[in-house]
Amino acid sequence: MKDLFSSASDRYAKYRPTYPDALYAFIRSQLTHHDRAWDCATGNGQVARQLADDFDDIQATDISAAQIAEAYQHPHIHYSLQPAEHTTFPDQHFDLITVGQAIHWFHFDRFYAEVNRTLKVNGLLAVIGYGLHSVSSRIDPIIHHFYHEVIGPYWDPERKYLDEKYESIPFPFKEVPAPYFECSFTWTLARFLGYIRTWSAVKKFIDQNGHDPVDNLNKALEGLWGTEQKITFPIFLRLGRKIL
Repeated sequence: MKDLFSSASDRYAKYRPTYPDALYAFIRSQLTHHDRAWDCATGNGQVARQLADDFDDIQATDISAAQIAEAYQHPHIHYSLQPAEHTTFPDQHFDLITVGQAIHWFHFDRFYAEVNRTLKVNGLLAVIGYGLHSVSSRIDPIIHHFYHEVIGPYWDPERKYLDEKYESIPFPFKEVPAPYFECSFTWTLARFLGYIRTWSAVKKFIDQNGHDPVDNLNKALEGLWGTEQKITFPIFLRLGRKIL
């Protein structure tokens, strides 16, 4: 698994969007037990935080110590530095395993073997992600140009899985059909640009070129944004039960 998010981990915790309550409610509705959960590639603990009131024991793992240092603290959440593909957890231990905006970085076969080893019978794997947002008919073309043309060459190949809405990832589980979800926020331009600067392709652009491409994006948007804009993210959910 690649670690692209240890740098500026405080920015990641501050600016990344959250998932809607309806998504968590749907996942809960499909569970038969609520004893133990594993939030894999937890980052700042965003998903683990939403599960903390439902599970007595949540194991939240990541390969980035910097991310975990910024993570949400709760007595039910236990953080550890472990890769997704190899953990110290017992066999058939978890009722739920979650992965938020990260599975495209994993070695799929090794991770799924670890899921099958640690997931209980009838346990669930929830793979969650979000795609490119929309704002308005005037702003979206500017953002699309920035995403595809300006920083497009700097995305890692794995980004394609998000562009394909996680529909193209291997998923060797008994899939549970999931409804469509989206989440919307009202953001200032500064808040929006803070989020854009968490993108791995932006970080790579800066490393290779020595200047921040978001500065030009700011100039292109500042006359259009106004005080605040509503921004909407499409949410992807692949939910599956362990195949015996």
